Amino acid sequence: MLLLASQSPRRAELLKQLGINFDTLSCNIDETCRPDEGSEEYVSRLAIEKSKAGWRTCDRTKFKASLGSDTSVVVGEQILGKPQNKDDFQRMMQLLSSSHHYVKTAVAVVNDEIQQNILVATKVIFKKLTVEDIEWYWSTGEPGDKAGGYAIQGFGGQFIQRIEGSYSAVVGLPLCETAELLKTFGIYSQRGLSL
Repeated sequence: MLLLASQSPRRAELLKQLGINFDTLSCNIDETCRPDEGSEEYVSRLAIEKSKAGWRTCDRTKFKASLGSDTSVVVGEQILGKPQNKDDFQRMMQLLSSSHHYVKTAVAVVNDEIQQNILVATKVIFKKLTVEDIEWYWSTGEPGDKAGGYAIQGFGGQFIQRIEGSYSAVVGLPLCETAELLKTFGIYSQRGLSL
């Protein structure tokens, strides 16, 4: 069985698509970006720290490995976290409007013998947003707990003209790459059935 070191319902739903038996555990780590840490190093470090925190605290007779993941929305090298308030959300939407950005998702899987991680970057192109679009979207309540202030799988999807890369990575867990990682740990078989 796999430990998902996350309470994200989106990651759990995606992992279910692989047919994996797993349990979840919330792992609190310091998510502060370090000075001079680039976006790829940042999301990779957080994924690794989450997976290690999960592995340290789990019952190792029950689990084969711990999976941690982190997703960041990046404009240039500016990491957009979850909006702190409405003003912060509006600032984010203005940055994303009529522009492209990258969603970077890292996945790390660890146990006592192996540590492996991957990073998937997906280019996302937003349409031009009006003040009304931004006001309405905030009023839905959806953006408050999302990196970059939007959810591609929710109301926010209507603002996206196209993506270049992995849709599931933008949601929070790149399925193709995660399946390959889990094969290394004997957790995933070609048919998507848990071993």
